[in-house]
Amino acid sequence: MSKELIVELAPTGVLRAAINMSNFLLVTGKSASGDPEGVSPDLARAIADRLGVPVAYVPFKTPGELADAAGSNVWDIGLIGAEPARAEKIAFTAAYVEIEATYMVPAGSAIQSIAEVDRKGIRIAVSARSAYDLWLERNIKNATLVRSSGLDASLNQFIADKLEALAGLRPRLLTDVTKLPGARILDGQFTAVQQAVGTAKANKAGAAFLSSFVEEAKANGRVGGFIERHHVRGLTVAPPA
Repeated sequence: MSKELIVELAPTGVLRAAINMSNFLLVTGKSASGDPEGVSPDLARAIADRLGVPVAYVPFKTPGELADAAGSNVWDIGLIGAEPARAEKIAFTAAYVEIEATYMVPAGSAIQSIAEVDRKGIRIAVSARSAYDLWLERNIKNATLVRSSGLDASLNQFIADKLEALAGLRPRLLTDVTKLPGARILDGQFTAVQQAVGTAKANKAGAAFLSSFVEEAKANGRVGGFIERHHVRGLTVAPPA
């Protein structure tokens, strides 16, 4: 492993991996020592092993906070949804996994399809600064986005304010829909949230190494193995870049 690469990606001698703790598909638990466990921590550890350095996890409550810390010398790699707004500061690999994002509608709703949601008078509950919120912000033309801080808060607001739709990742909505008699999850997806590995824009050699590593880990079944190990439903290995 080249010295330049180690200097870029592990300047402290340890790979500091930022983990979004709010993504329950990618972080499925904690170890006895308190470290996050799941698909994204496993991938971060595999990257550190390839570099020949230890890994140290840097947990963040939300993806927005993780992205905000880019360039502040807090983390060396960040595992997060790749979005254009974040790519202004972060050099991303191609996605290693994808997660369908869709809507849930309440009992009695006349809405039957995803295309019907973006209409005047429709209010969409959404977890603020999630990857799918960033997509909706760019693409919703007529409906109104109603943001709350976190997944539970957006569900609570959807219920309390009798909003017309709740945006979310399909696996989470499959849980939420069981709490609301008559509620439905719409078929299809409005986007697929692409989870990638990012590093500082200045890390040219590091970014190239990470991109190559992710493609290899998808192709050789390693990412699929992480998904199986943690028994995650709703995650798919992303296609080749």
